[in-house]
Amino acid sequence: MSDYTWFEGIPFPAFGVPKETLQNVCNKFVVKEEDLILLTYPKSGTNWLVEIVCLIQTKGDPKWTQSLPIWDRSPWIETDIGYDILIKKKGPWLMTSHLPMHLFSKSLFSSKAKVIYLIRDVLVSGYYFWGNSILAKKPDSLGTYVEWFLKGNGTTGDWKNHFTVAQAEAFDKVFQEKMAGFPPGMFLWE
Repeated sequence: MSDYTWFEGIPFPAFGVPKETLQNVCNKFVVKEEDLILLTYPKSGTNWLVEIVCLIQTKGDPKWTQSLPIWDRSPWIETDIGYDILIKKKGPWLMTSHLPMHLFSKSLFSSKAKVIYLIRDVLVSGYYFWGNSILAKKPDSLGTYVEWFLKGNGTTGDWKNHFTVAQAEAFDKVFQEKMAGFPPGMFLWE
Protein backbone atom coordinates (compact mmCIF):
# COMPACT_ATOMS: atom_id res chain seq x y z
CA MET A 1 0.00 0.00 0.00
CA SER A 2 1.27 3.46 -0.90
CA ASP A 3 1.89 5.84 1.97
CA TYR A 4 -0.34 8.57 0.52
CA THR A 5 -2.95 9.47 -2.05
CA TRP A 6 -1.59 12.59 -3.72
CA PHE A 7 -4.11 15.15 -4.96
CA GLU A 8 -3.26 18.66 -6.18
CA GLY A 9 0.20 18.28 -4.62
CA ILE A 10 -1.19 17.43 -1.17
CA PRO A 11 -0.78 14.03 0.55
CA PHE A 12 -3.84 12.32 2.05
CA PRO A 13 -3.94 8.95 3.83
CA ALA A 14 -4.02 6.26 1.14
CA PHE A 15 -6.54 4.13 3.03
CA GLY A 16 -10.11 5.25 2.36
CA VAL A 17 -9.27 8.50 0.55
CA PRO A 18 -9.13 7.69 -3.19
CA LYS A 19 -8.18 10.31 -5.77
CA GLU A 20 -11.53 9.85 -7.56
CA THR A 21 -13.45 10.81 -4.41
CA LEU A 22 -11.27 13.90 -3.92
CA GLN A 23 -11.94 14.91 -7.54
CA ASN A 24 -15.69 14.40 -7.05
CA VAL A 25 -15.74 16.48 -3.85
CA CYS A 26 -13.78 19.27 -5.50
CA ASN A 27 -15.64 19.33 -8.83
CA LYS A 28 -19.07 17.68 -8.52
CA PHE A 29 -20.36 17.77 -4.94
CA VAL A 30 -23.12 20.32 -4.34
CA VAL A 31 -23.34 21.92 -0.92
CA LYS A 32 -26.90 22.71 0.13
CA GLU A 33 -27.99 25.97 1.77
CA GLU A 34 -28.91 24.29 5.06
CA ASP A 35 -25.74 22.17 5.39
CA LEU A 36 -23.35 22.45 8.33
CA ILE A 37 -19.72 21.67 7.58
CA LEU A 38 -17.05 21.04 10.22
CA LEU A 39 -13.59 21.81 8.79
CA THR A 40 -10.40 21.10 10.70
CA TYR A 41 -6.76 20.30 10.23
CA PRO A 42 -6.03 16.71 11.38
CA LYS A 43 -5.68 16.22 15.14
CA SER A 44 -7.42 19.50 16.00
CA GLY A 45 -10.15 17.89 18.10
CA THR A 46 -12.45 17.08 15.21
CA ASN A 47 -14.30 14.22 16.90
CA TRP A 48 -14.90 16.33 20.01
CA LEU A 49 -16.33 19.05 17.78
CA VAL A 50 -18.65 16.55 16.06
CA GLU A 51 -19.90 15.30 19.43
CA ILE A 52 -20.51 18.85 20.71
CA VAL A 53 -22.38 19.91 17.57
CA CYS A 54 -24.49 16.73 17.61
CA LEU A 55 -25.46 17.41 21.23
CA ILE A 56 -26.29 21.03 20.41
CA GLN A 57 -28.48 19.88 17.52
CA THR A 58 -30.40 17.54 19.84
CA LYS A 59 -30.58 20.10 22.67
CA GLY A 60 -28.37 17.90 24.84
CA ASP A 61 -30.28 14.65 24.32
CA PRO A 62 -27.58 11.95 23.95
CA LYS A 63 -29.84 9.31 22.31
CA TRP A 64 -28.73 10.18 18.77
CA THR A 65 -25.01 10.29 19.67
CA GLN A 66 -25.28 7.02 21.58
CA SER A 67 -27.22 5.17 18.88
CA LEU A 68 -25.40 6.18 15.67
CA PRO A 69 -21.64 6.03 15.00
CA ILE A 70 -19.90 9.36 14.51
CA TRP A 71 -19.10 8.61 10.83
CA ASP A 72 -22.84 8.19 10.11
CA ARG A 73 -23.85 11.37 11.97
CA SER A 74 -21.17 13.51 10.32
CA PRO A 75 -19.56 11.67 7.39
CA TRP A 76 -16.08 12.64 6.20
CA ILE A 77 -16.72 14.03 2.74
CA GLU A 78 -13.25 13.18 1.37
CA THR A 79 -13.47 9.48 2.26
CA ASP A 80 -15.00 6.97 -0.10
CA ILE A 81 -17.47 5.79 2.58
CA GLY A 82 -18.41 9.31 3.74
CA TYR A 83 -18.87 10.66 0.23
CA ASP A 84 -21.11 7.70 -0.64
CA ILE A 85 -23.24 8.29 2.48
CA LEU A 86 -23.60 12.00 1.71
CA ILE A 87 -24.60 11.67 -1.94
CA LYS A 88 -27.27 9.09 -1.02
CA LYS A 89 -28.55 10.94 2.07
CA LYS A 90 -31.28 13.53 1.94
CA GLY A 91 -30.15 16.83 3.48
CA PRO A 92 -29.59 18.89 5.44
CA TRP A 93 -26.16 17.42 5.99
CA LEU A 94 -23.76 17.60 8.89
CA MET A 95 -20.40 16.71 7.39
CA THR A 96 -16.77 16.72 8.45
CA SER A 97 -13.62 17.36 6.46
CA HIS A 98 -9.88 17.92 6.64
CA LEU A 99 -9.80 19.37 3.13
CA PRO A 100 -8.05 22.70 2.68
CA MET A 101 -10.57 25.36 1.62
CA HIS A 102 -9.21 25.60 -1.93
CA LEU A 103 -10.01 21.90 -2.49
CA PHE A 104 -13.51 22.02 -1.08
CA SER A 105 -16.52 21.99 -3.37
CA LYS A 106 -16.80 25.32 -5.20
CA SER A 107 -20.55 25.28 -4.47
CA LEU A 108 -19.74 26.06 -0.82
CA PHE A 109 -18.69 29.60 -1.73
CA SER A 110 -22.01 30.46 -3.39
CA SER A 111 -24.20 28.79 -0.76
CA LYS A 112 -25.46 29.92 2.61
CA ALA A 113 -24.20 26.74 4.26
CA LYS A 114 -22.67 27.17 7.70
CA VAL A 115 -19.02 26.29 8.32
CA ILE A 116 -17.36 25.77 11.68
CA TYR A 117 -13.59 25.90 11.33
CA LEU A 118 -11.64 24.61 14.33
CA ILE A 119 -8.08 25.86 14.79
CA ARG A 120 -5.78 24.34 17.43
CA ASP A 121 -2.11 23.49 17.98
CA VAL A 122 -1.76 20.14 16.25
CA LEU A 123 1.98 19.42 16.13
CA VAL A 124 2.51 17.12 19.15
CA SER A 125 -0.90 15.47 18.85
CA GLY A 126 -0.24 14.77 15.18
CA TYR A 127 3.21 13.33 15.88
CA TYR A 128 1.89 10.77 18.36
CA PHE A 129 -1.16 9.92 16.26
CA TRP A 130 0.72 9.38 12.97
CA GLY A 131 3.55 7.60 14.79
CA ASN A 132 1.07 4.97 15.99
CA SER A 133 -1.09 4.84 12.88
CA ILE A 134 -1.08 2.53 9.88
CA LEU A 135 -2.74 5.24 7.76
CA ALA A 136 0.40 7.10 6.71
CA LYS A 137 4.19 7.13 6.79
CA LYS A 138 5.59 7.11 10.34
CA PRO A 139 8.02 9.80 11.42
CA ASP A 140 11.17 8.35 13.03
CA SER A 141 11.44 11.23 15.53
CA LEU A 142 9.68 14.39 16.65
CA GLY A 143 12.38 16.37 14.85
CA THR A 144 11.59 14.61 11.58
CA TYR A 145 7.88 15.25 12.08
CA VAL A 146 8.53 18.95 12.80
CA GLU A 147 10.49 19.18 9.51
CA TRP A 148 7.67 17.46 7.58
CA PHE A 149 5.09 19.65 9.26
CA LEU A 150 6.89 22.92 8.57
CA LYS A 151 7.49 21.95 4.94
CA GLY A 152 3.80 21.13 4.53
CA ASN A 153 4.45 17.42 3.99
CA GLY A 154 1.92 16.19 6.55
CA THR A 155 -1.34 14.59 5.60
CA THR A 156 -3.68 17.14 3.99
CA GLY A 157 -0.69 19.37 3.29
CA ASP A 158 0.56 22.54 4.92
CA TRP A 159 -1.62 23.52 7.87
CA LYS A 160 -1.30 27.22 7.01
CA ASN A 161 -2.87 26.55 3.60
CA HIS A 162 -6.07 25.68 5.45
CA PHE A 163 -6.33 29.41 6.23
CA THR A 164 -7.41 32.18 3.91
CA VAL A 165 -4.74 34.81 3.25
CA ALA A 166 -6.41 37.14 5.77
CA GLN A 167 -6.52 34.39 8.42
CA ALA A 168 -2.85 33.51 7.81
CA GLU A 169 -1.85 37.18 8.15
CA ALA A 170 -3.89 37.52 11.37
CA PHE A 171 -2.28 34.33 12.72
CA ASP A 172 1.22 35.61 11.88
CA LYS A 173 0.50 38.92 13.64
CA VAL A 174 -0.79 37.26 16.82
CA PHE A 175 2.04 34.70 16.76
CA GLN A 176 4.70 37.41 16.45
CA GLU A 177 3.11 39.37 19.32
CA LYS A 178 2.95 36.29 21.59
CA MET A 179 6.54 35.22 20.78
CA ALA A 180 8.08 38.70 21.02
CA GLY A 181 9.95 37.90 24.26
CA PHE A 182 11.77 34.83 22.95
CA PRO A 183 15.39 35.02 21.75
CA PRO A 184 15.88 35.54 17.98
CA GLY A 185 16.57 32.36 15.99
CA MET A 186 14.85 30.14 18.53
CA PHE A 187 12.28 28.92 16.02
CA LEU A 188 13.14 26.77 13.00
CA TRP A 189 11.00 28.84 10.60
CA GLU A 190 12.72 32.17 11.29
